[in-house]
Amino acid sequence: METNNQKNLNPMKITYFDDSSKMSAFASLMVLNELRKKQYLLIAAATGGSPEGLYQMLEKRYQFDPELFEKLRVLKLDEWGGIPMSDPGSCHSYLNEKVLKPLHVSSDRYLAFDSAAPDPAEECRRIQEEIDHTGPIDCCILGLGKNGHIGFNEPASILQSDCHVAKLSAETIDHPLVQAMSQTPSFGMTVGMKGIMQSKKILLLITGSGKQEAIKKLMEKEISTQLPASFLWLHGDVECLIDKTSC
Repeated sequence: METNNQKNLNPMKITYFDDSSKMSAFASLMVLNELRKKQYLLIAAATGGSPEGLYQMLEKRYQFDPELFEKLRVLKLDEWGGIPMSDPGSCHSYLNEKVLKPLHVSSDRYLAFDSAAPDPAEECRRIQEEIDHTGPIDCCILGLGKNGHIGFNEPASILQSDCHVAKLSAETIDHPLVQAMSQTPSFGMTVGMKGIMQSKKILLLITGSGKQEAIKKLMEKEISTQLPASFLWLHGDVECLIDKTSC
């Protein structure tokens, strides 16, 4: 039975799909719809397996309608710290391959943490100032970590509001992407909960194995810092798209 607090939560729109390709196709239609309404759209782009199909769909659309993407702006949601930007496992390399090059996003329309910044905390302050100046984020594309993290906002006793240097959890470091890197990242840099929650629209894409428990906890609608994704229930416009094979 739902508690009164749970009943008062915003109605996150949850849609299930038979597979990730159908989920990605639906997500791409939503992003394209936002882009048609605002060509200067600022998207916060997550990396990983969950949004990859979406980015592939956007690339296909670009082939037919490149003008639609001429003013698109991209914010890198997070980055592994202490590794070269050129590392194939970096978030920059991922976005460069799957978003920036395919959609011809120029450097002046790309806002990103520098993984090798000499002062990571100052780098996070720089990105936060840019978001405060040019934001808020129009469309925030998120995946769901196996431990319920969004970006590198990891489960903890408190969550940080601004861009910050993040201590990576054991579950995050154990990710196959990390294991394939030339060196293990020592920390993360990420958009904080404020930047995510102030986004005008949020797409939470869930696919991949090992996420059953995180999905189950998310659907319980209990808001907890131990499950950062649960705070999305407090946002007014969240589309949660779930590949049934991940449940």
